[in-house]
Amino acid sequence: MSKVYVVGVGMTPFGKFLNRSLSELAVTSALAALKDGYCDASGVDSVFFSNSAQGVMEGQHSIRGEIALLPLALGNTPVVNVENACASASTAFNMACAHIRAGLSDVSLAVGAEKMFSENRSLSFSIFDGSWDVHNVAGSVKHLMGMGEGIPTPDEFLNPGPHSVFMDVYQAFAKFHMRNFGTTARQIAAVAAKNHHHSVYNPLAQYRRDYSIEEILAAPMIAWPLTLPMCSPISDGSAAALLCSEAGLRRLGVSRSCEVRACVLMGGGRRSADDYQLDVSHIAAKRAYELAGVDPKDIDLAEVHDATAFGEIQQTENLMLCAFGEGGPLAESGATALGGRVPVNPSGGLESKGHPIGATGLAQIHELVTQLRGQAGQRQVPGARIAIAENGGGLIGVESGACVVTILAS
Repeated sequence: MSKVYVVGVGMTPFGKFLNRSLSELAVTSALAALKDGYCDASGVDSVFFSNSAQGVMEGQHSIRGEIALLPLALGNTPVVNVENACASASTAFNMACAHIRAGLSDVSLAVGAEKMFSENRSLSFSIFDGSWDVHNVAGSVKHLMGMGEGIPTPDEFLNPGPHSVFMDVYQAFAKFHMRNFGTTARQIAAVAAKNHHHSVYNPLAQYRRDYSIEEILAAPMIAWPLTLPMCSPISDGSAAALLCSEAGLRRLGVSRSCEVRACVLMGGGRRSADDYQLDVSHIAAKRAYELAGVDPKDIDLAEVHDATAFGEIQQTENLMLCAFGEGGPLAESGATALGGRVPVNPSGGLESKGHPIGATGLAQIHELVTQLRGQAGQRQVPGARIAIAENGGGLIGVESGACVVTILAS
């Protein structure tokens, strides 16, 4: 099978762009990735387009990518539409890799785009309603609430304001971790403070405000123990990556690239809460390390799916950057901050960079490539050579319904 390389990346700022269309955002990131890879649209053999919300938001179904990317003048180049909840963009990246490894493309473009903001805020929140089993919502809620048994929500936080149902999911995960490992709200706040600090140095981030741990703990409550700065916002934005085989590199005349050492897509939802060592992210990570021929100790930086700050604690454990149960102390120690042993989410992560769900996984790739090239400015991880990304989507049982773990090397 052909080796796969990332030769171009592009990304729009993430934020609230009511006056920019999905197509405008998608084309902007795609053109940036093409320019970065010294390629034009006519040189692309295949396109994988990820989006999750446009059907809900605008009623555009079935051929979202073909419509969004019309201005690129792709001709008869095939466009494959990918929807896999919050893992949509990383799944598109995975499919582009697979297309190249199979010899079906030499140059493939993965584009993720999302518009989640609406003047009708309830419509924005409804995006998430179909990301779990809609036939068993009551059963899912009951099962999740059971994960937090023994860790009651303080009375003053029993009736929070409107929020995504997935914040309640993360509340259940956090309570389970608090009960079993002694994780504290302060440790979760330490993750958020660290990521918001990182975002100050990312000009594409949705929020670039520095917070202290105390400010985060005192912020409005979303779903105890998760306060507002611990939670990812809804976002508009797009990200893209241009991938090549070795033949594609020669065709484009590109010498600068990052090798995709592993890109593993797995489905979840097959374990009980107590079998946390069988989490789909952990199983995918083990497979990715095996394929890449590297060990967790070789990782220089990571981008993980922190839809809430607790998610980062969970995923640093799943990626074996620390032992199970030690994600909270790891964050509190400063080891995951810039300058620490293994910086995590130097981009600012989802809770500050933003989370346009159909673009998130490719935004992670954008950050890893930027870091591996040594182009990240004040958030640069010195000497970065090997980087990992974890991107999860949807909920089945007590874990992500889909997960992608990717390892890149410079």
